[in-house]
Amino acid sequence: MPAGFAPPHWEHSMTTVIEGFGLGLRPEHYEDFLAAPQPVEWLEILSDNYLVPGGRPLYYLDRIAERYPLVMHGVAMNLGGVDELDLDYLHQIKALAERTRAAWVSDHLCWTGMNGRYLHDLLPLPYSEEAVTHVAGRIRQAQQVLERRLVIENVSSYLAAQAPMTEWAFLVAVAEAADCDLLVDINNIYVSGRNHGFDPWEYLQALPPERVRQFHLAGHQDLGDLCIDTHDAPVCEAVWQLYARARAQFGAVPTLLERDDAIPPLASLLDELARARALAEEPCHAAA
Repeated sequence: MPAGFAPPHWEHSMTTVIEGFGLGLRPEHYEDFLAAPQPVEWLEILSDNYLVPGGRPLYYLDRIAERYPLVMHGVAMNLGGVDELDLDYLHQIKALAERTRAAWVSDHLCWTGMNGRYLHDLLPLPYSEEAVTHVAGRIRQAQQVLERRLVIENVSSYLAAQAPMTEWAFLVAVAEAADCDLLVDINNIYVSGRNHGFDPWEYLQALPPERVRQFHLAGHQDLGDLCIDTHDAPVCEAVWQLYARARAQFGAVPTLLERDDAIPPLASLLDELARARALAEEPCHAAA
């Protein structure tokens, strides 16, 4: 952090309080959420799907926002990139957050493009002090525009690079330098741990509880010697076990079940979300 820099003390949220268990809102389930109250405490929207002047997405979003608390999750801030931050994009995100009364806004600790070209992937950063300084400065700039603390998600990765820091040390250093919060994707930690041979529990234990704002749970494809973060399958047993340990470590962190492809009927996702509720209600699991 630059000498003399005092980060603003952003509020964790605006006026909406998020607790309990949520689902990612997908178009396949718009009508379900409007037809009858569903057993979820909140919903997470994909911010980039609603940066439009009108039409079907905003029509449904406005109606659903009247019934459920919302948080926003995006993929295009390019916080780790080297292009100038897209201030127009950030102002659109800010306006959407105000429109939906979103409790928080999240994006990923990654880069997504360069030279004005979007690469449609969440690409990992080098785990170095130089990268900490670079990305933390960009997160602080984004927070100034948004006038709120960002929530930053860890991404999955597939190639191990020589680096002076572990991923978890890098993540913590960025969060502290930027004064941002963390969206801890349990599945992503498991996937990267399998791919790179580290212990996911060591990763989780290193995270500061006061900065953990949200958990993600999702599925992946296990190819034996490689795991791919596809978010198109149910949560596997190993990730459920890791989540149970995370609950013991961090307490009642708001938890979201995320599904991005091969979207099943809402009832199927609600059954899976019930597993997370059941784990939360069990006696504390040993954190060792």
